[in-house]
Amino acid sequence: MSEVKIKFPDGSEKAFPKGVTGLEVARAISPRLAKEALAVKINGNLRDLSAQIDEDAPIEIVTFDTPEGKQVFWHSSAHVMAQAVTEIFPGVKLAIGPPIEEGFYYDFDIEKPFSPEDVEKIEKRVGEIIKEKAVFERVDLSRAEALNKYKENGESYKVEMLEEDILDERVSVYRHASFEDLCRGPHIPNTGMIKAFKLTSSSGAYWRGDEKNKMLQRIYGVSFPKKSLLDDFLERMEEAKRRDHRMLGKQLELFHITNDVGAGLVLWMPKGAIIRNEIEDYWREEHFKNDYQIVFSPHIANLDLWHRSGHTDYYAEDMYQPMQIDEAKYQIKPMNCPFHIMMYKSRRWSYRDLPQRWAELGTVYRYEMPGVLHGLMRVRGFTQDDAHHFVAPDQMEDELVWLIKFCLRILDPFRFKEYVIRLSTRPEDSIGEPGDWVKAEDGLRRALGILNLDYSLDEGEGAFYGPKIDIDIKDALGRSWQCSTIQFDFSLPERFDLTYADRDGTLKRPFMIHRALLGSIERFFGVLIEHYAGRFPLWLAPVQVKVLPITDELNEYGGEILATLKGKNVRAELDSRSEKIGHKIREAELQKIPYMLIIGAKERENQTVSVRVHGQGDVGTFEPARLFDILRREIETKAIESELHKGG
Repeated sequence: MSEVKIKFPDGSEKAFPKGVTGLEVARAISPRLAKEALAVKINGNLRDLSAQIDEDAPIEIVTFDTPEGKQVFWHSSAHVMAQAVTEIFPGVKLAIGPPIEEGFYYDFDIEKPFSPEDVEKIEKRVGEIIKEKAVFERVDLSRAEALNKYKENGESYKVEMLEEDILDERVSVYRHASFEDLCRGPHIPNTGMIKAFKLTSSSGAYWRGDEKNKMLQRIYGVSFPKKSLLDDFLERMEEAKRRDHRMLGKQLELFHITNDVGAGLVLWMPKGAIIRNEIEDYWREEHFKNDYQIVFSPHIANLDLWHRSGHTDYYAEDMYQPMQIDEAKYQIKPMNCPFHIMMYKSRRWSYRDLPQRWAELGTVYRYEMPGVLHGLMRVRGFTQDDAHHFVAPDQMEDELVWLIKFCLRILDPFRFKEYVIRLSTRPEDSIGEPGDWVKAEDGLRRALGILNLDYSLDEGEGAFYGPKIDIDIKDALGRSWQCSTIQFDFSLPERFDLTYADRDGTLKRPFMIHRALLGSIERFFGVLIEHYAGRFPLWLAPVQVKVLPITDELNEYGGEILATLKGKNVRAELDSRSEKIGHKIREAELQKIPYMLIIGAKERENQTVSVRVHGQGDVGTFEPARLFDILRREIETKAIESELHKGG
């Protein structure tokens, strides 16, 4: 019997009979691994556990603990949910049912929205299907066979996908029990591996996210191989609700969005504006310290500029319609890049002048579909902390190392504990010289290596005009948010004929690097609200201290304390209302004010203040001078906590 050599992730090798399956390999490693195995990676390709291995190959057994395993598990769960829906609602048409970051959804073409009672019935039927332990089976068909099958069944969405996806002449469907769906797979071995299942919500969704298409009905769900994991998930979801930036934004009076102004357009309320101003002041200060030059650009520009930049060719669906002004058409800006380029073109440059680093807090406008707008996280008008570096090729590596370090330094005061870094390489529809792509990708790799940063590789996921590094931040709930990006551009320097004079006097083309650190101020602010649960660190808090006299007679001493705080640039307020002190404290707690200074007769007599920390309670009595010093240190160091949190 012929054999194949299997190489494992730890570097070890073992011979198996030719045709061995991924599940058999898992059993040979350990019974526990075989029980937990969901799929197998063969030569880096994700396959069903039943797939046979016919040649020497590196393999990896995939479990739920891996990102790929979760995707396989949740995709399979979407099929199970779709089976339940088709059984309860005969005649429903199937659209798509992909895994998402945490869970899955499936879109259905059905006459009316799903009611809570409908969702309850679906969830009950899902539980029954799981117990049947139905096996997932892959069946390969020719494209023509699949088209005929789905046309006969009236599955118009599957037909549309098959007619558009013409790269493969053979396609696959997956069957389990009585259900079948067009799918590339892979899937888990059987439905019984799903031990916990929850349908979380339902909503309308346009087919392919386009409001010109039909509105479908979407059901979201999540599933796990252990009930304890579902319990943890539901607990996190409850915490996420408590941290929802839309709810806290209203409670804390930070921002307002109303259709009277326009969907996706943010009104910054006074308290939210204070936080935004603190972030922007810090951003500007750090940029000035690090040899950036701050620039400003207009909100509209001649449409010809956007033709030349290529935005009207590659980005038109995200841009608003042009407007007629005088004899020309103008476009509201979706990006700042062309303006910075025109600034660069305004004079001649030498190699001695490079690199040039130009940064702008520039507000841009992009058309987002109504269905995807979500508080501050997805808006139509937002401010990018944008910058463009114009660099000589031989400066590229040093500039990248410097830029990544600067990016992480900017994020540091916000106290995110974990980052996820991704390097995205050349896509199929790329432009530019292959040699430039190789140089840029190698430069990005070397920069990450020099800084000893762990990163994952997203093959083919770069922009069409250049490779990029993305840095995601993880919030207090462990959720990832795309934040910083460092992106090469081979297109715009060419389109706009950017040059610099090299050492030998010849004109050379500079490299251009797009860079955003916080991404969008609006989205970053939304992430901060949820990360801190509205309890901002002292340097960001809109009201840092609330002075609370116990009686009206103590308002005068409270006013003296307030004046001293303001004189030391501490944002403070005096609650001089004739309310009980308990009521005043409760309101200050609801507003998540970091520190409350309780003023009683004893404090006035001793010329002290009693300090209460938000969420913690009383921490002792302080002389004002000592307290003010503590507050200033906490603000200036941008600390999350100070000695006050430890009781003074």
